[in-house]
Amino acid sequence: MHAAIYDAVNAIDGTHKPYLVRLSASHFASQEAAAAAAAHEVLLKLYPSFQAALDDQLQKALAQLSNAGRADGIQIGNTVADRILALRANDGSNAPPIAYVFGTAAGDYQSTPPNFPKQPQFTHWSRVTPFALEAADQFRPGGPPKLTSDRYADAFDQVKSLGIANSTTATADEALTGSFWNGAIQNYWNEIAQTASLAHNLTTAENARLFALLNLSFADAVIAFYDAKYTYNFWRPVTAIREAATDGNPETEADPNWLPEVTNTTPDPSYPGAHAVISAAGAEVLTSFFRKRHFAFDVTSEVLAGVTRSFTSFPAAAEEATLSRIFAGVHFRFDLTTGQRLGDDVADFVVDNFLTSRDRDD
Repeated sequence: MHAAIYDAVNAIDGTHKPYLVRLSASHFASQEAAAAAAAHEVLLKLYPSFQAALDDQLQKALAQLSNAGRADGIQIGNTVADRILALRANDGSNAPPIAYVFGTAAGDYQSTPPNFPKQPQFTHWSRVTPFALEAADQFRPGGPPKLTSDRYADAFDQVKSLGIANSTTATADEALTGSFWNGAIQNYWNEIAQTASLAHNLTTAENARLFALLNLSFADAVIAFYDAKYTYNFWRPVTAIREAATDGNPETEADPNWLPEVTNTTPDPSYPGAHAVISAAGAEVLTSFFRKRHFAFDVTSEVLAGVTRSFTSFPAAAEEATLSRIFAGVHFRFDLTTGQRLGDDVADFVVDNFLTSRDRDD
């Protein structure tokens, strides 16, 4: 959707290179109408059962615009959206998930208590055609540490102590952090981007580019981390802690009843951590776009109604969101440090190579 909005608005604005669709358009066409129409067309084609609600939102958006250039903007938005959808029609996202066979060795990913899902999620996602990356494995990290290593034992002890339900080691703020960020992490970062956009009074064209860069980075970050997750198939902390007697490391001690602070673990392998990947990518895009690291803002939790937290920079929010997964009890520290590098790599590649100024020399 954001790619379509960007190409539609940029066709009118003309200051940056297109993402996929190069279209000649009048500079007098309404950028706002083009953005609204492009978003509506993409969402309608992807979610036709929501047509009534989508049509209502479109009409409300268009009603706020003057007639000047509105019809041309709508036509541009619809045209670009349809072309983007056609180009992505066979990208693999609609393929059925790949049946997963759980391994039996120590370190292998296993279905996690207490709900024990029969299959992990998005087993096919590494096969989805990337939006910007050259391949899903372009920035694939090396594997997790050996189970017998000191690094593994240190990370094991950390999450075992801080991430257990009702931990007596984690502070009240650390426990709150684990719960606060335990939602769809892309949503948090889009909220942060909205806050920054409003504070900086971005134009329609600037907003189109910002949210396209952000969400193209997220889309490819998801493809990249699922490539890594299903390459290494590493067990989650809850399995590792309950089955520590099998890991061959004398420094780890099993707790057969251990459960994480957030109770249920996301049903996919642990390494690398998704929150770390997405948060690093989000902070990198926003820092690059606004050309500043320091910016004061609040974030509202997706899962704790009305709870907000305050930050003074994009990297500070990214670091807290990343470390929250230890306090939530669902990731090892090495999942997160590796995830941060992967997120940085993906975002840097997108920002350096896509939606760049027409004045920039390649």
